[in-house]
Amino acid sequence: MTLPTRPLSIGDEAPDFTLRDQNGADVSLSALTADRNVVVVFYPWAFSGICTGELDEIRDHLERFVSDDLQVVCISCDAIFSVRAWADIQGYFFPLLSDAWPHGAVARAYGVLNENTGAALRGTFLVDRDRRIAWTLINETGEQRDFSELPTQVAALAV
Repeated sequence: MTLPTRPLSIGDEAPDFTLRDQNGADVSLSALTADRNVVVVFYPWAFSGICTGELDEIRDHLERFVSDDLQVVCISCDAIFSVRAWADIQGYFFPLLSDAWPHGAVARAYGVLNENTGAALRGTFLVDRDRRIAWTLINETGEQRDFSELPTQVAALAV
């Protein structure tokens, strides 16, 4: 993976990755985009307040994030054991991926790793089936993201 100097933008190729989910299964972007668009949601830390609120929103409105044409994956630099415990406690049954080793490599490739904290910014990337970034939203660590624009952007991919 190359290291961007900025977060990826619309039209950029989304770097492929293979990371382990909360159940220990490998999940790769290229496999997912073979038949769906993918929402890649980077978040800083499991068990933190804003992150819990954001992932609760995904859980509570899963139909906006998972369909026959769309899959969400959420990525943090937390160890798989933390991600698993958090998923079990909160009832997150969508993929939570661990970018723990090499630490933050995927977040860095997407331009959303905060090198000072070692955690991802709140980066959201809608990746189409050609692995191109179709839409993006970047928020700082302490700034909760607003997913309200996502359904419009997903619908635009179907046109």
